[in-house]
Amino acid sequence: MSPWIDRILEEFPADLSPLWIAADPDDVLLDEQVLSGLRERGFEVLPFEDSVAFRAEYEDQYRSAWDRGAVGPAKALVLHLRGTNIADLPWDYLRQARRVSLSLANLFPRLSYPVVRQVGAEHHEALFAAQAKHASQALGESATKEFVLTHIFKISPHLISRPEDLWRELLRLHYRDSSLPRVLADHVANVLGDHAAFKDLPISELFASKSAVLRTVQDAWYRYLSRLGLTGTRTGEPTPADFSAKADVPFEHPDVRALVDSMFLDGLLHPLAIQGATVGIPDWAKVGIVQDPLALRNLVAEGIKVIRQSLPTLESSYRDWANLSRRFGEVLARFHALDTVRAEGLKAAIAELQAAMDECLRQWVAKHYADLPSLPVVKGPVMVHHVPRFLSMRRGAGEAKIALLVFDGLAIDQWVQIREALAKRAPKLGFEEGACFAWLPTLTSVSRQALFSGLKPREFADTIESTSPEPAQWSRFWQDQGLRPHEVVYRRGIKRTDQLAELAAAVSAPSIRVAGMVVDTVDEIVHGAVLGKRGITTQIESWCESGFVDQLFSMLLDKGFHVYLTADHGNVEAVGQGRPNQGVAPELRGERVRTYRSETLALESAAANPNTYRLDVAGLPGNFLALFAGGRTAFMQQGEPAVVHGGISVEELMVPFVKIGYVSRAE
Repeated sequence: MSPWIDRILEEFPADLSPLWIAADPDDVLLDEQVLSGLRERGFEVLPFEDSVAFRAEYEDQYRSAWDRGAVGPAKALVLHLRGTNIADLPWDYLRQARRVSLSLANLFPRLSYPVVRQVGAEHHEALFAAQAKHASQALGESATKEFVLTHIFKISPHLISRPEDLWRELLRLHYRDSSLPRVLADHVANVLGDHAAFKDLPISELFASKSAVLRTVQDAWYRYLSRLGLTGTRTGEPTPADFSAKADVPFEHPDVRALVDSMFLDGLLHPLAIQGATVGIPDWAKVGIVQDPLALRNLVAEGIKVIRQSLPTLESSYRDWANLSRRFGEVLARFHALDTVRAEGLKAAIAELQAAMDECLRQWVAKHYADLPSLPVVKGPVMVHHVPRFLSMRRGAGEAKIALLVFDGLAIDQWVQIREALAKRAPKLGFEEGACFAWLPTLTSVSRQALFSGLKPREFADTIESTSPEPAQWSRFWQDQGLRPHEVVYRRGIKRTDQLAELAAAVSAPSIRVAGMVVDTVDEIVHGAVLGKRGITTQIESWCESGFVDQLFSMLLDKGFHVYLTADHGNVEAVGQGRPNQGVAPELRGERVRTYRSETLALESAAANPNTYRLDVAGLPGNFLALFAGGRTAFMQQGEPAVVHGGISVEELMVPFVKIGYVSRAE
């Protein structure tokens, strides 16, 4: 363990108390490594968000077991309070529990608290080490900003004086997905404000927003190629000059072009499809152009190689898996866009990569998945049941009207395809893209209910096999946030343009503040697929050409909604391994998972079917036990191919989470 983790864990000596209360206004405790360390010591952390729900779980799962002299789910339970007012907790908790107070102000006494609290939790460990080594005295606000920029983000704004300095730092920062907190981005902008070379650039926005940088660099790349005499069709997410900050990026500088090369391979930037000769074009620039199908094939092959060399490890963060899923989604979407002959030549390499990713993910999930439900959601949802809480926070931040679009069954690679189709049909649309985890097993009744209710599956155990409670669950969540029933709308079964008029009327009522919608098209395509994911790609392309998706987005944006898109699960190509041999039928029969109400039955079925595995998923009801098909197989007729979901793979478990808006017109 690092000194940072040890410092927090030392507050929780083993065997002192079965019940603890942690007052933690800065969510210090809700860190992956901290939660893992606590679990190794026999502690479980349960957020205190609803007194009734907490008491029910505490009494049923923990206290009843302790009273019987049993260990229960854990030796000790930490009630996690996002605040400092412990006195408001029930008296019996206060009487029984040992109390701990945690805050960034106490953990970083030499740094300015207002600055530190805006630095992401992923940087706390490095910042704690830097404070111990380099902060010999208390620093003020401005000095703390410089300290964090220097020691955490490796940026010294006073040394940025030339365009190549600026773009090297911007590309390096965003390539590793480390956008600056707004307080630091504003500080950099203030320092650079006197430089004439940067006066027309939105410096703060560029340092704080990855999507703003990618739009700007993408447009600059097309203009750079145009100066070299190349024109063609934009293959990806174009942003016309009228809708982006114009900038001349020094692509030919060695520090800049090395980063640009990697961003094209990872799919962060999109190449220009051209026709004709490329005489005189530098070799390094050819990664950003696609001259023929062979060039696209080579781009996919190189992308596969790069991802294969950088798979997350057992100790990686959930952020690493979110980033990997997006990178792989870009590569897989490009793969499915290849012609049949060239795709066939890369099929084995894709399969090898998928098998390696699946095995890494399965091992990682076994160790870390239980920590994900408790992680904070300030920057974005980590799991789908965090989505309503995140949207509620966005309303509190000023987004008065919010629409959530759940594209049922949409895998990240299929979102990439939709995004690129929209880039051509509706270039004024812009996207802030992320990813989050679905619930295991990745079944609609489990994960989509969690998504609309904001609850863990064990909190809706009675309805876990149905989706019918979703409208009531969605409405109940928002009523708990202070909205009235007539201010909330829910719709499902949306898939065609002829439904948009009725939907527009439903969300146009002046009282509507929140809308939740299920778009079923992709899930229907998947369940009817007979030609695998390549066939699905063709059908999604036709659906996008119908205009439904861009009309849906534009309608909601024009009515003043802040629009977010996600999915309840993805989908994957699998091959039947045969149906399980068992005497008693499971409760739910998914193609990739079977669930049982009896541990005995689950164990017997696992023993009788060797190419399967059991996984105890934290957050599921105690009597809802999952048996997963191994590898990329399914519980179907031997050798039968299909596109399915329910299991543990990057394509099933990681889903897109995207904010959709109009790209602001450049001044």
